[in-house]
Order: sequence, then structure tokens, then C-alpha cells
Amino acid sequence: MNKNNWLIIAKDLCKTYGKITALDRLNFSLKRGEILGLLGPNGAGKTTAIHITLGLLTPTSGEISVMGFPPLKSRAFLSPKFNFSSAYTNLPPNLKVMENLMLFARLYTIPDRKKKIRSLLEVFEIPHLENRLTGLLSSGEKTRVNLVKSLLNDPELLVLDEPTASLDPDISDKVRQILRTFQQKSNIGILYTSHNMFEIEEMCQRIIFINKGRTIAEGTSEEIQKLFSSNSLEQAFIKIVRGGDLIAEEER
Repeated sequence: MNKNNWLIIAKDLCKTYGKITALDRLNFSLKRGEILGLLGPNGAGKTTAIHITLGLLTPTSGEISVMGFPPLKSRAFLSPKFNFSSAYTNLPPNLKVMENLMLFARLYTIPDRKKKIRSLLEVFEIPHLENRLTGLLSSGEKTRVNLVKSLLNDPELLVLDEPTASLDPDISDKVRQILRTFQQKSNIGILYTSHNMFEIEEMCQRIIFINKGRTIAEGTSEEIQKLFSSNSLEQAFIKIVRGGDLIAEEER
């Protein structure tokens, strides 16, 4: 394996909180130029895995490297190189949209900050929000502002947690097109979580299914459907959640 091609390599990640096991020997990897879907039901361990990847949590055991470095110990070095967006994360509500984005642009030491911000606001079709208070935006508008924030520093690694959860179908489709264009142009890696199976199939070249903190299946959408004798990714998802796992499916 050429480690220079891999943005994330996670081996046997475990995370426990007392008697609760959030991650149980989880393995996954993400290479440059790839969009990897991280799927699983609520409570499967996706958020814990994301927080460890971002250097916000330390694993109880196991190893993870991001661009070849341990994320928790190397946050100062890695932070300019990756970014994150979630439909459930809010920017400071008492600041205007431009003020919020300028704050992050300064943190990332971006030149021509206003030009870069206004360019991305245009891309996401929200230039009219520039002087609006962030706390007064709709959930969909906040989501798009968060996505603008996530692309400010032209990241090599982008982590997206339910990036279209609060968007209508038309805007969701436009956002997916924007993300694909950005990913192809910059050859970045994207770790992508969603409960929208259509979106995962459309966006992701490869999928990791996790349940109860461990890897259940890995492959393309077609491979996972075949593995679980399913007619769709959604049907495979339901089988996993309702008790099917890789070993049980192979034994049947």
C-alpha cells in the first residue's frame, strides 16, 4: 500500500465509555480522489469515528492516521488541510453570515477572503444571505452556509455528515453536483455519511457499513447488495439493522 495515496487509515479502532462500547475494532480507509460512504443506523458509531478522525477524541485502542499523522497530536498541522460540515452543527447565531465566514477565513489564513467567500456564496446560490444574522436563517440556509465554510480552505480531506439532510430535493441535487465538481477538480477525499441511500449510491465509489461499532461490510453499492441478497442499498441497510450481518448472511 502506498501510504501517500491514503488520507485516512484506521485499524482496530476501539472506543469505550465505561461499559458502553462505541467502536469495536473498526477498520476503514480513504484514499485521495475517493468519496467513501460511512453508513450505519443511529448509534452505530459513525459520529465517534468522525470525531476520532477529526482529532476531537482519542481512541481507547487501535490506530488511526490522517495524511500520515495521528490526528489528535497533529491537529495544528492537519487543521488547514481538512474541513467538516454537518447539517446538525450551527455557526455562532449572533454573527452575520459574512462575519462568521470571515472568522473562519482568517483562521485558515485565506488570501482575498471576501472574494473567496462571495465566490462560494454564489456557487451555493446564497449571496443574498451575506448580511443576514446566522441565527435567523432557515435550517436549509444554515446547511449551505456550513458547506461554504467547509470549502473555504480548499481542503484535501472533507468530512460531510448528512450534508443535505435539511435541503429540498432540488437544492440537494445542486449541492451534490457542486461537491462532485469540487472533488473531481481538486482530487480530494471525502468521508460522507447519510441516511439517504439514493444519495450514497450517487455520490460514493465505495461504502463501509458499520453496526454496533464494527465493520459489517465494505464495497461498492452493487457488491453490498449482492452480499446481502438485496435488490437495493436501502434493503441491505434494513437487513443489517434488523440483525443480518456478514457472517450470518454467508452461512445462510
